[in-house]
Amino acid sequence: MASYKVPTLAKAAKLPKKQVQLIANGDLRQSANQKCWPEQAKMEETLKAALAAEGYDLVRAHPYKEAEKHGFIGSQKEGMEVFTGIDPDAPLIVAECVWQYSHHVLHGLMTHRGPILTVANWSGTWPGLVGMLNLNGSMTKAGVKYSTIWSEDFTDDYFKTYLRTWLKKGEAKHKTSHVVKFKHVKVGGAERKLGEALAKQLQREKAILGVFDEGCMGMFNAIIPDELMNPIGVYKERLSQSALYYESTQVSNDEALAVRRWMEERGMKFVTGPNEETDLTDNQILLQCKMYVAAVRIADDFGCATIGIQYQQGLKDLLPASDLVEGTLNNADRPPVKSRDGKRVLYAGEPIPNFNEVDECAGVDGLFTYRVHKAMGQPVENTLHDLRWGDPDKSGTVEDYVWVFLISGSVPPAHFAGGWAGASSERQPAMYFRLGGGTIKGISKPGEIVWSRLFVEDGKLKMDLGRAGVVELPAEETNRRWQATTPQWPIMHAVTYGTSRDQMMAKHKSNHIQVAYANSADEADRAMLVKAAMADALGIQVNICGTKKSGKGWE
Repeated sequence: MASYKVPTLAKAAKLPKKQVQLIANGDLRQSANQKCWPEQAKMEETLKAALAAEGYDLVRAHPYKEAEKHGFIGSQKEGMEVFTGIDPDAPLIVAECVWQYSHHVLHGLMTHRGPILTVANWSGTWPGLVGMLNLNGSMTKAGVKYSTIWSEDFTDDYFKTYLRTWLKKGEAKHKTSHVVKFKHVKVGGAERKLGEALAKQLQREKAILGVFDEGCMGMFNAIIPDELMNPIGVYKERLSQSALYYESTQVSNDEALAVRRWMEERGMKFVTGPNEETDLTDNQILLQCKMYVAAVRIADDFGCATIGIQYQQGLKDLLPASDLVEGTLNNADRPPVKSRDGKRVLYAGEPIPNFNEVDECAGVDGLFTYRVHKAMGQPVENTLHDLRWGDPDKSGTVEDYVWVFLISGSVPPAHFAGGWAGASSERQPAMYFRLGGGTIKGISKPGEIVWSRLFVEDGKLKMDLGRAGVVELPAEETNRRWQATTPQWPIMHAVTYGTSRDQMMAKHKSNHIQVAYANSADEADRAMLVKAAMADALGIQVNICGTKKSGKGWE
């Protein structure tokens, strides 16, 4: 009989009753983890007290790392090591007050048998809410069961009641009465006809989604499997960021300077300085303008209807940030780019919808929006934002709860009051970008918007849509919100109709939210319904969230 050396499997110690394990997932970048750690440590102490009040001990499943000056899981490799020591049947809390890379821990959560609870502090300081929503969306796509909760200080009744239920039952749920299945929504004949026609056109005249390397920033939820994307008529062109880097090096200084000059002639302000390490410099802007030209040419080479750039990872050690590029691509009125032979202006008079952080769900969503709004004569510019944070208006100007939709710079200037003249470019924070690069910063203009999110759940494509208004706040209040988040980034003050803070957090399956303006409230309602009808005709399961501006429902 043959004899084999059978491996000994690692076994975790059984966790005692009335104990709950905690993990803190972090960024891939050491600088971000170190800077954000004090806020995480403070949050964990508050959370520990909240569990103690319920008779439970909260124990960390991995230690603070003295050499690295933080206690975050900083890689997939480290995450796998941590999970070998976790009791797979015991309750587990994932506590987040920072942006986190979901793939660091998703493997362990997919095989964890005990109850899982994701928790975030309601704060804009670091994007913990954004990180938690990404992890939630990733687990939703992966089919992992979880509960989720958030709080400013973990002492409010809403949090305590939810936590108590989870501790006792191993799961807890939020009320989502604001959600209506599309089949129950009343849709006008003209809107349904247009939506269905656009769906048939997309399936017949297929579109190419240009993807500069998948899987940015650990966002598992941002990757749509080909077998789900192809049937709706969208196909990926998998491109390499190395090609974008090379093409950027082939753009002349004169071409790049012409791009900047075009922006400045329209009122764009670049906030520059002499120090490459801390300031936005002329050289950084020059490289960003070269990347813009390169991106347009590559999109044309492959016939892309939309393209996605990785933003933080991949090119961060070679080039400045891509934000200036992304926001410019998303704008219909943008610097002209000629073909290499100089005979054609590429995508003349049109945006090239860009999905920041190669979020393919946002890419397909943006493509839908572009086609719907173009057919309806509505503004075609659209973008994703982070669902960053929200707060009551301290100035008293607006009674409604006001969300902070904030993203790193991919917002088109058409969304700003004043357009290009309302835009400025500031250096990206050094902890994210060693080589700098400017954003496109501005304040989104008042108006009516449609918000949406495409996501994967139960092996199917699904979409949530809703209506909101962008409100104008005093400069002092806007600055307060900027200083509480990231002041270099563009901001949108949004009021979601018929969807409360907690309802949005309970239902939304992503860190990102797609937005587009319409010319009036009625036209926004119609545009949303056309987009919903288009998605429905493509076999996507559609939900309408909230109400109309008037407060009336959709049924």
